[in-house]
Parts: sequence; structure tokens; C-alpha cells
Amino acid sequence: MPPNLVAATLRRGLFTRVVGKRILFFQEISSTMDEAARQAQAGAEEGLVVVAEVQAAGRGRQGRSWVSSPGNLYFSVLFRPAMPVLPMIGILAGVAIVRSIRACTGLNPRIKWPNDIMIQDKKVAGILVETAVQGNQVDHAILGIGVNVDLALDSLGEIRDFTTNLNLALGSPISREDLLRQLLHDLDALYHQATQGVPVLPEWRPLLDTLGQRVQTYGRTPSHTGVAEDIDDLGNLILRLDDGPLVTLTAGDVSLTHHQSLNPAQ
Repeated sequence: MPPNLVAATLRRGLFTRVVGKRILFFQEISSTMDEAARQAQAGAEEGLVVVAEVQAAGRGRQGRSWVSSPGNLYFSVLFRPAMPVLPMIGILAGVAIVRSIRACTGLNPRIKWPNDIMIQDKKVAGILVETAVQGNQVDHAILGIGVNVDLALDSLGEIRDFTTNLNLALGSPISREDLLRQLLHDLDALYHQATQGVPVLPEWRPLLDTLGQRVQTYGRTPSHTGVAEDIDDLGNLILRLDDGPLVTLTAGDVSLTHHQSLNPAQ
């Protein structure tokens, strides 16, 4: 049985304001998202983190399954943000993952809009945000993060060519404990800044590999093809269609099937 990841993480200390005030660890669970939502409904304070070694029913955006085998990072964080902060949860998560991977490995990930963390054009981590909102009040938001640290790519079938893990990308094993601790610190710092009105978009935008790329959408009708020109103040993607007009795409109803550089040399 793998060691208790959380116990190993906390031995060197966790110094955060909100994120990680309480941490639950499971060797195996159906989904950290489901457990965090159950805890939220039971009145848990924000900052709760649910970590699992294995998920039997891990999931990503739009109901897609997330392969959840031992040796990687799978966790969810409970937030109770004010409404203006809610759209920033997924965005600050992307920045936190990039910061943490840089700090722990020296690698330089990029972000494929809206929620895929990429290394050399291959996915290494993903983000999921599920919210409960009543009227103008946010009850809670659950942020789920999965990071491929030592994922066996041979088990992935047709998506293996589009996926990587940190150990492979770095060429040597990394410490999951150090990465989890760094991620919780970075999430906490960025969330605190967001609650104080400090914008995260200026750091997120330069990390977006999608901007300037030719993309095609799916998950909505009609589909769109064009050039990703910019993002708006909420992190939505502004797409210049092939026939000229601009459309704004929200992360909730569209994904990108592929992107191609406008510069053939890239």
C-alpha cells in the first residue's frame, strides 16, 4: 500500500491561510469531488482539501472519466467565494499548477484554454470546477485538480499520444509530497489575492498557449473554427471566425478539438 501522501506532505509544514486548514486523505475513494461536495453540504469550512491515492470514478470536464491510478496527485478543494471571485477559481488554479511545477521541476508548462496544463503539447494536469449557486449567493465551489506525476501512459489507449507525466518530462522522479505542498501554498496565496481584489488574469493570459492559434470547437452547436484572439475579463475566449465576426466562448459550453500555430515555424 502506498504511504499516506498527506502525512508525508505535512511533516515539513503547511503554512496557509485558508487552503488546507483541514485535509482528508483516502487510499481509495470514488471521487474527491463527490466527497468534497458532501462535506460542503454538511457545512464544512472553506479550505477543506480531499486527497486520494486512487479514485474509482474520477472525472474531468463534461463528464469525461479521469484515469486515477496510484502515484499521481488527485485532490479537491472546497471554497466558499464571493460571487466576483467565483469565475477566477479555475483560472487561479491554472496559474497555481504552472507555478508549482516550475518550482518543483524547473519545467515550464503552458495552459491550453480553459483547463488543460500542457508540457511540450501534451497534457500533464487538468482542472475541474463545480459550483452550487443560489440566486446571487455562492454556496460553494469545488476545485478538482489531477496531476500526472507517474501515470502509466501505456494504459491510456488512444489518448496516450496526447498525454505525459512529470517524471517522464523531467527525466527523473519528483517528490509528490513537495509538489502537493507547493500547490496548496500557491492556491492559498492566489485565492487570498483574489479575495483582496488582486487580478490573476495578467499572470494567466501569457501562459495561454491557445492565443494566436487556429482552433475548432466542439461541445456546442454550431461548432466554430477560427483564430483565438484574446480573453475577456472573465477568462472567456474571444474567437475570430473564419468568416470575420468575433464570438465569445465560455469554458462551460465549449472545448477545443485542436489548435494549430499560425506560424508554421512554431
